[in-house]
Amino acid sequence: MPRPTVNDIAREAGVSLATVDRVLNARPGARDKTIMAVRQAISRLGYVRDVAAANLARGRDFHLVVLLPDIESQFVQTMALALREAAATAASARITVELLRFPAEDMHALAAMLMEQTGRGLAGLALMAPETPVVRDAVHALRAKGVPVAALVSDLPNTERDHYVGIDSHAAGRTAGVLIGRFLRAGTGRVMVIANSLLLRESIERRAGFDEVMLRDFPRIETLQTLETHGDPKTLRQTVTDMLEGAGPVDSVYLLGTGHRALAATLSERGLLGRVVVIGHELTPHTRAALVSGHVDAVIAQNVGHLARSVLRVLRAKADGTPIDEPQEQLRIEIIIRENLPALFV
Repeated sequence: MPRPTVNDIAREAGVSLATVDRVLNARPGARDKTIMAVRQAISRLGYVRDVAAANLARGRDFHLVVLLPDIESQFVQTMALALREAAATAASARITVELLRFPAEDMHALAAMLMEQTGRGLAGLALMAPETPVVRDAVHALRAKGVPVAALVSDLPNTERDHYVGIDSHAAGRTAGVLIGRFLRAGTGRVMVIANSLLLRESIERRAGFDEVMLRDFPRIETLQTLETHGDPKTLRQTVTDMLEGAGPVDSVYLLGTGHRALAATLSERGLLGRVVVIGHELTPHTRAALVSGHVDAVIAQNVGHLARSVLRVLRAKADGTPIDEPQEQLRIEIIIRENLPALFV
């Protein structure tokens, strides 16, 4: 049986093709009674619209903006590269992607950048940022202007964002707890925890999941307070040094965010590199080298290529008003050790 067409809808509803086009594209000019007749005809005929074909026929372009922090992070650099590669592939579907960087420690500057996007006719926007009141208000303003917003890597649930693209950070923290608990075979020891910022939802959820497992399954392992580095290598080196001098030796380090290079340098200076268990996040050139050398025991990762492709698909679906394929967009938590290092992770 042939698929129903817009001509079939027009005949079934008793209206013109122009009226069907107005209803399908939500343009003004059709009365409520007419809109209802067209929708009922669509339902009776089982018409399914080919949104991609309709967009191509209309020459519709999708301009997306992605905002990333300007921190010195191999993961952010890798994320930016993956987004550029995904954008190149998506260009054939008339999707363009603009990458912007914002000052990582200046949420007012980020909010101002977000507000600058409101009048640009964007099809969607994604950002990797902390959830603060000014960011929340700026996201609300964007969505009020009809711009779909996706949170990338770190969720922004209180902003009422349209979608979150990333792994379950609470589960990732629980995974880190299991790894450290099992690597510390004696069942005792002290763990240093380092985060970029506890304003980041991902850091909060990772620490919460980590603590949950440690308290339940490894109560004899002491977990120290979280050190915040704000993404600055110098701050990481200083805070780690101060804690080691003030609180004494540790048996393990859980790095919730970036800073693997600075951590390795600090541990090396104190003769601890390779002697303490180190668990981190995200597979980058440095963490790959650290796994090979034995300076990092395991990395909890997410596929950045999948992240990049997923956020473009999600924003495109939101712009089109079509359903999101949830199983396709669900990102898996990857546990990477030296013995299973992938040749590529994109």
